[in-house]
Amino acid sequence: MRRHVDKEADALYRRLDDSKIVESEEVSPGVALDFNERNQVVGVEMLKLSQRTPKRDLRELQFQAA
Repeated sequence: MRRHVDKEADALYRRLDDSKIVESEEVSPGVALDFNERNQVVGVEMLKLSQRTPKRDLRELQFQAA
């Protein structure tokens, strides 16, 4: 599992596995899911991250993994 926080784009991308992405769907404004060929979610993108998460939680998100 990998995550990437892009401060300049104010976005978070979480990749759940390395399977090929065949489809993406915006499930809510600024939130998109990536699907593999078996229709499993393999990636999650959140835009406008700073508006969705308190700053202290954003710092924890960058440095801690659950």
